[in-house]
Amino acid sequence: MSNEISVLLITAASIGFMHTLFGPDHYIPFIAMSKAGNWSKFKTLWVTILCGIGHVGSTIVLGFLGIAFGYSVFHLESIESYRGDIAGWLLLVFGLLYMVWGIRRAILNKPHSHTHIHHDGSMELHFHDHEKEHDHNENKSSMRIWIIFTIFVFGPCEPLIPVLMYPAARGTITDVILVCSVFSIATIATMLTIVFSALYGMSFVPVKKMEQYSHALGGFAIFMCGIAVQFLGL
Repeated sequence: MSNEISVLLITAASIGFMHTLFGPDHYIPFIAMSKAGNWSKFKTLWVTILCGIGHVGSTIVLGFLGIAFGYSVFHLESIESYRGDIAGWLLLVFGLLYMVWGIRRAILNKPHSHTHIHHDGSMELHFHDHEKEHDHNENKSSMRIWIIFTIFVFGPCEPLIPVLMYPAARGTITDVILVCSVFSIATIATMLTIVFSALYGMSFVPVKKMEQYSHALGGFAIFMCGIAVQFLGL
């Protein structure tokens, strides 16, 4: 392996790491949805990886199309910027709707009590929670996963384009594949590390009283993430 490609691969890994670390949209949605939905570690793992593949993969496909049709880096970056605007608005709207749904759900499923009178005349106060007895939210959970996956497919990896186009310009397709692979692994590995580190830290925080509003809080976190991406350029 030449020194040139070694430097290029280190650059791709570094950019993938930094791009993910400083982009809250790469991990906040998974932290929020996993915590709110009480997902298992396996479910959190595969959803994060799936969305990471969609996120990086869409940019790689765009890059290869650019190579095939001879588009310039500037042209591809313009397309990526447009995709970024769409993804930012989608994330913002999704977070807002999720938060509103979570608030409504918390109100409708607020625990309440019933008084039961036994044959001997004694009374018993019974606390009733519809959420625990009639949980039909699996379909809604699947729908949210595919929505966030779609948003991540729209979400661009702008830093990858110039790194990808450099070896392409030299006509070395093997180097292009290596660069894409290293960037993808660095990006998804960073996503997973941050998501699971955050969830582990949150497991020590007592939030029992806030569980009723977990989906509303998760939606709020995603909404604020969308705000940060769309208006603060994060």
